[in-house]
Amino acid sequence: MNFFNPDNHTKSEDHKRLYAMCELAYTIVDVSAAVFFVIGSILFFSTATTYFATWLFVIGSILFGIRPTIKLYREIGYLRLDDYDDVTKS
Repeated sequence: MNFFNPDNHTKSEDHKRLYAMCELAYTIVDVSAAVFFVIGSILFFSTATTYFATWLFVIGSILFGIRPTIKLYREIGYLRLDDYDDVTKS
């Protein structure tokens, strides 16, 4: 198995299920981060809400940091579904 191979998600039904779950999580995180940034941007128009806007930006940034973690989790999941000896093969 090669890491980040686009064909990995088609190897079995378990691979397909893992791919679908991770894509759903990735999309939810992506949309949530975007919503936090948009709301935070709007809140920056008023000095009374700047503190809250800053926190929304921090939360959005953390969510954007979670995105690659989901992909890494998916690849490790693929590895768990496969034979570990395949990792050393090219």
